[in-house]
Amino acid sequence: MGGYSRALRSHKYDDSQKPRPPQSISFLTKVCRFRYTFDMSFYDDIYEYAADNYGLITSAKAREIGIPNVALVKLAHREKLRRIGHGVYRVKHYIPTPLDKYAEAVTLAGKGAYIFGESVLAMHGLALVNPPVINVATTARVRKKFPRGIALIARKEEDPIVFYEGIPSQRVFEAIITCRTSVMSERLEDAINEAYRQSLINEKEATFARKEIRNGREDTKQQTKS
Repeated sequence: MGGYSRALRSHKYDDSQKPRPPQSISFLTKVCRFRYTFDMSFYDDIYEYAADNYGLITSAKAREIGIPNVALVKLAHREKLRRIGHGVYRVKHYIPTPLDKYAEAVTLAGKGAYIFGESVLAMHGLALVNPPVINVATTARVRKKFPRGIALIARKEEDPIVFYEGIPSQRVFEAIITCRTSVMSERLEDAINEAYRQSLINEKEATFARKEIRNGREDTKQQTKS
């Protein structure tokens, strides 16, 4: 037994005898790891931007911050991004908000697009409106197709635009005036009071909007009589 133990102790393991993967496989593994790490560094940059933009990023914006389109495609393939339209992506790890659909609609419509009309009121919970589609206005010529839930409204002149929670929109004041023919006047008057309470419109705008709605009501009565 002693001789056998000494023989075992004297035997040195030759590491050169250990099976090694082919050099080409090892190289490919390193390349794949490098590419994965490289792509994930892009994802970190994307997430940093998208976190303040309702989880959204466009291919145009990605190029601005140094991210090639091929990186977006790869990340979408790995399900780190979800493609929601032409050149528009949403990051996977994102907590949804009630305003996501409005941000998504204007992003899909492209630069210069903004929430319009009844959708502005709905976004703020005014006038009890619940339009079946999100109205998005733009002065640009847009040819691409949109999801059924988005209605594109062509405008010859751009309305005054403000940003509500980071989303470009027609001002609430103009939206109320725009909705005179599509929303009941009683609901619009309630919307004026609530918008004023929320400081979405000022006193002068509230007074003017009430006058416009009442004038519209009188015009309707006269047309009915005639």
